[in-house]
This record gives sequence, C-alpha cells and structure tokens, in this order.
Amino acid sequence: MMHTLSTSELLHVWERGVNQSSIQRALLLLMAAVPHLPLDKLAQLSIGQRDACLLTLREWTFGSQLACLVHCPCCGDRLELSLNVSDIRLLSEITLDVETFSLTVGDYDVCYRLPNSLDVASLTHPTDLTTASDQLLHRCLLTAHHQGEVVPIEQIPAAIVDTVVTHMAETDSQADIQLALSCPVCQHHWQSVFDIVSFFWSEINTWAYRQLREVHVLASAYGWREADILAMTPWRRQLYLNMIGQ
Repeated sequence: MMHTLSTSELLHVWERGVNQSSIQRALLLLMAAVPHLPLDKLAQLSIGQRDACLLTLREWTFGSQLACLVHCPCCGDRLELSLNVSDIRLLSEITLDVETFSLTVGDYDVCYRLPNSLDVASLTHPTDLTTASDQLLHRCLLTAHHQGEVVPIEQIPAAIVDTVVTHMAETDSQADIQLALSCPVCQHHWQSVFDIVSFFWSEINTWAYRQLREVHVLASAYGWREADILAMTPWRRQLYLNMIGQ
C-alpha cells in the first residue's frame, strides 16, 4: 500500500507543509507515500487508521525507536522517553472502505462511522472537548432509533450520547494513544497524549534543515547541484563534509 519516501520526496512534502495545519501535513505525507490513492480516499481513513499508516511511514523513514521529551506538569522536570513503534501501533491492517458500527444502549439503537481527517478539520472549536465531541457526533452518527422510531440526535439522552462517544473512542483506540508517565523527581503521575502527526513532523522539520545546511556547505565548496548532493548516500555526503572541515 505505501512506499518509503526518498530524500527529495520528503523534502518536497516538508516544503509544501511548512505553513499547513497538522491535518493537512498528515494528508500530504500519506499522499506522497500512497500516490495511487486519491486525496478524498485518504481523507476518509479513520484517525486511527491514518495514524497507524503514519507510524509505519515514520518507522520506514527514521527507524523504529521514538525518542520523546516531555516536561512534568507539576515540577517542570524534563523526562526523556524511548519508545518503539510497535509499542504504540495497535492496528496491523488498514481498511480503505468506510466502516459502519452498530450499538444498542437501552432502548436506543445507533449506527455510526469513525471520525476522519475531514471531520476533525471541520471542528470550529477543536480545543473545547465538549463542543468538539458534539460536532463529531453530529457528523459521524448515521442513524438513531428509539424503540424502532427514528430520533434526531438532539433528542438522544446525554447518558446515551456519552456511551456512544466512549464506544467510538474504544473502537478507534489508535486515534488516542495515552502514555502513562511518572516524574522521578516529584513522583507525579499523569497521562500524556502521543500525537504521531506533530511528533513526526517535528522530526521531519529538524531533518530538513539539516539536509539544506549540508547542501549549502557542499554546494558552496564544490559547486555541485542540489539534486546531485541529495542523491548521495548519507555516508558519502558526510565524508565530503568532513574533508571540508579539515
């Protein structure tokens, strides 16, 4: 389904995504890695399926180890974590077709699909969890019946809505990876969300600037073209950089 991105492809994605949103960056990466699928198809992947693809792409690009840096929200101490992609990748198979799910809660029967990138992009207040949850439910709830009668979402009791939202989250657990953390200094315990999109993009950003600095140094020293420098293996390029520094 996916292929590894070359140096030039990854730089092209980075250049296009510099001023884009997190969702647009995720889709740019997937479009480059899965060029045979149209954007609308990729955008309809559930958030969990999308993130599983990005975890695989990240593993192919930079390796399986994830070096994370977090700060304790209580004392501010810095924690360094080392994870493996396999530790947090929960999905092994990706389904391109939009799946629907049915749930019975008391006298209510609901049918829904999982949120995708288009749904998240439509949120008007993404940081307001209550509002965001309501908006996602309105977009993803396909049908709702009470004792066989169709009911609008506004008339579904709050307790039923909460159960449906919880079930949606459990069904797409890859979309919400929570890391259980403990501060060795103050012994504070907390949960931290791991966002593969922002994590991967931060790595790409650092990598891209390093690539461009190396191109600048080698082009200035030898007059080589950017494409020729990027086509070199990292080992060979480093040899030339070392000779310049001698």
